[in-house]
Amino acid sequence: MADLRGEAEDRFARVEETLAASIDRGEDLGASVAVIIEGETVIDIAGGYQDKAKTLPYEPRTLTCVFSSGKAVCAALIAAAVSEGKLAYDEPVATYWPDFAAKGKEKITVAQALSHQAGLAAFTEEKDPAIWVDWEATCAALAEMAPLWEPGTASGYGPQTYGFIAGELLRRVNGQTVGQQLKGLTRDVICGMGLSEATRAAPLVKPKRAPDLGEIDEITKAAFLLPWSAPSGISRQTWAAAEIPASNMHACAHGLAEIMQLFAAGRMGDKLAVSDSVREEAWQERISGPDKVLPFHLSWAAGVMRETYDGRIFGAPPTAIGHYGFGGSCVLADPARGLSFAYVPNQQSHHLVADPRATALLRAVYQALS
Repeated sequence: MADLRGEAEDRFARVEETLAASIDRGEDLGASVAVIIEGETVIDIAGGYQDKAKTLPYEPRTLTCVFSSGKAVCAALIAAAVSEGKLAYDEPVATYWPDFAAKGKEKITVAQALSHQAGLAAFTEEKDPAIWVDWEATCAALAEMAPLWEPGTASGYGPQTYGFIAGELLRRVNGQTVGQQLKGLTRDVICGMGLSEATRAAPLVKPKRAPDLGEIDEITKAAFLLPWSAPSGISRQTWAAAEIPASNMHACAHGLAEIMQLFAAGRMGDKLAVSDSVREEAWQERISGPDKVLPFHLSWAAGVMRETYDGRIFGAPPTAIGHYGFGGSCVLADPARGLSFAYVPNQQSHHLVADPRATALLRAVYQALS
């Protein structure tokens, strides 16, 4: 059985066995897993390797790019800003970002933008692929953009755009970028990675097959398949150093689980808090139905996915909310239990949601609790 590093309470031995078995089968190269319940860390483990040659052990504080799991981090920071009275979910985005009102977007609320209802999933008109590393240019383009569908009528997942909308709202009310705010909270979740932090980062192993995007229409194509759908034509160092909150955060599982405690228990230690009333607002369903970008029927809260009654998304009870990142990273909060969970792998899979590695770990967590 693969050797694991870190600590887990004895009752969670099944979780350790699940991670070790995934490494032994070659489904994981290296990964970290963490669970926090009401502020107490009960699982903080890692196993496997950072590299294909299997020379560098994957440690509990090894950083890996978590892609869209960073969207949940943004959503948690937004919830804290709402709790502090700096933002309101039902207030128009344009209240805080006046230029955003252009081309019929004046009534789009913060909650609608966070739940992918704004019609701003992607740029359908040609852009320089390097635009994503230019914060001001990307935000200006989004403010000027006309919605791709009538806002509020459907969700359409924004792989890159979400982070700029959420991040610009935070910048305008906090006076800090997402990356700057995170630096004041933790060293284990990073948006905009410096050279010193890069020494902690494990490279990714690409998935063996491409994800199934379902039927490809103009919006899905713009979101995933055009030359400017994601950053390109830049060095890896430039990409990692930029703040692209929806897709280039680097983290370990414990850092993510700490932040998800804001949803799960209303507090990230003594650093940040979210009131009970705002937590209820944050996790209430904002829209449910077929997504215009992802090939799934999804229920969206304010920036996070809601679990289904059959546990189809996370393998968790329907009280849970969370998010996946491309390749398999997963974050989850269960407010009914004060529980937060994170899984960060460096071996990517092709699953967009419901990665079997993450759902197996979560089922093991809940089996231990029951």
